Amino acid sequence: MNGAMFARSDARSLNEAQFADKLLTWYDTHGRKDLPWQLHQTPYRVWVSEIMLQQTQVATVIPYFERFSEAFPDVEALAAAPLDRVLHLWSGLGYYARARNLHAAAMAIVERFAAQMPRSLDLLMGLPGIGRSTAGAIRSIAFGKPAPILDGNVKRVLTRIHAIDGWSGNAPVARELWSLAEQCMSHERPADYTQAIMDLGATLCTRTSPACGICPMKDDCIARLQRCVERYPTPRPKRALPTRHTRMLIVRNADGAVLLEQRPPTGIWGGLWCFPEADPDVALSEIFREAQIDVSSNERWPHLSHTFTHFRLEIEPIVVQLAAEAPQVMEGRRCLWYKADDGHQIGLAAPVKKLLAKVGAEGALL
Repeated sequence: MNGAMFARSDARSLNEAQFADKLLTWYDTHGRKDLPWQLHQTPYRVWVSEIMLQQTQVATVIPYFERFSEAFPDVEALAAAPLDRVLHLWSGLGYYARARNLHAAAMAIVERFAAQMPRSLDLLMGLPGIGRSTAGAIRSIAFGKPAPILDGNVKRVLTRIHAIDGWSGNAPVARELWSLAEQCMSHERPADYTQAIMDLGATLCTRTSPACGICPMKDDCIARLQRCVERYPTPRPKRALPTRHTRMLIVRNADGAVLLEQRPPTGIWGGLWCFPEADPDVALSEIFREAQIDVSSNERWPHLSHTFTHFRLEIEPIVVQLAAEAPQVMEGRRCLWYKADDGHQIGLAAPVKKLLAKVGAEGALL
């Protein structure tokens, strides 16, 4: 057995006995304790914050959480709200499946659990949008029951302290990390421990430029001792993002309103309102003819790029001015004529918000 293996074994032994104590001592002095969801804490507020914090930084989440919790102060209010309203308040936060799942889970909690957040991991994980790590965070923070978590911050802390090679998306690495997360968990202060390990990753053990010199684990971190902190965690294997192309039609009527349509409830931008899309390989004249609209002018705008997790979308915006009112436009689909000052509370995809700001849309309902 080589030195690295002995070092890792020693570190594990130390972690089992002392990791939680060291972490909690640091947290008591330096941890974050005044985040909005930590004030007037309820299981509902913990749940909403944990969903919002998935793949999103705290500073970004705070204003969204405050607006969201003001509009929907409890699970009953969220369950009773129209999905459009939920998506409207989520617009700009990204990963919109989180909002759709949050809404669906709220309805399930009201219907199946009498509006009380379930406490068991299995029941929590049975709700839409709640995986093992999020369930563990809710159970430990909201109910004070020990349950490990493994979000991005925790993965980074554990892989560095133990010098664990391999991408965490690989099953053997994931199993090892979950085992470590469970071993290190404090059973005396599970809520504080969960917040503490997330804080450590978010504030000191950061992805770039970690503050190793003031980390409470600096004397036990194998990656630091071996001067290879930047090596961990092992990044996801790189792969070229495929590019897709679409054409968005910014159709304006005589009043200056623009036409929006609601996308299907699942898939990319599910449930959000977007401009009608058209095949970029089909001639505009043919598209207008098939849509049976009388166009007085059209203008091509510079392409707009939007990157998703698995592909890049190249958008060609076309501003289309109707020559006359066309009530048959997009007949049979859920559409509206949109004006920014009409107070529509609908969810808008990020590129659509950018284009609406550019066009200065003002108009009336269809």
